[in-house]
Amino acid sequence: MYLPTPFERSDIAALQALVDAHPLAMLVTQRAGEPVVDHIPMLLDAGRGPHGTLVGHVARANPLWRAPGTCLAVFRGPQAYISPSWYPSKREHGKAVPTWNYAVAHAHGTLRVFEDAAALRSVVERLTERHEAGQPSPWRVSDAPTDYLEAMLQAIVGIELPIERIQGKFKLSQNRGAADRTGAEAGLRDHPGCGDGAALADWMQREVAR
Repeated sequence: MYLPTPFERSDIAALQALVDAHPLAMLVTQRAGEPVVDHIPMLLDAGRGPHGTLVGHVARANPLWRAPGTCLAVFRGPQAYISPSWYPSKREHGKAVPTWNYAVAHAHGTLRVFEDAAALRSVVERLTERHEAGQPSPWRVSDAPTDYLEAMLQAIVGIELPIERIQGKFKLSQNRGAADRTGAEAGLRDHPGCGDGAALADWMQREVAR
């Protein structure tokens, strides 16, 4: 991806934190010479390999698993439109245009598949525990009838992506002066309809503080 120096992030911990907080991956593979995109929630095993390993599952009917190979997993954090009217500099000289701020991580690797029943159940249980954690009465895999669960597990295939290379782009107004960055943060908080306004403002604030 196009990666100007001010927006580049190579800190593995920061990139893994983005992946962990925004786990719906856009998996980009090739099929018959054409790019194919699948949207799959993934778990990050941060300690497996130098950059971590992504683990998930897909429907057996999904042809993704039948041709494992080179894969790009894209994770997108908060994003929002930035109005030039939020910049104090715009009021001074008018030299400002709209832009879009966002944070993304691109994880590259070779996709693998697995069909072991115990490993599949483990992935499903881990995904469930992660995303049910905030529920008043968390659903558990064991809540499902045994025969129903067995049928569901037979209908999926496990996938994993050992991350060979990971890139981060945190476009958070680092190329603007301090006053304009502060103005953009305030604008995002005052206009919650602009994408992930408050969340993105928090990211911008942390970026300045680091």
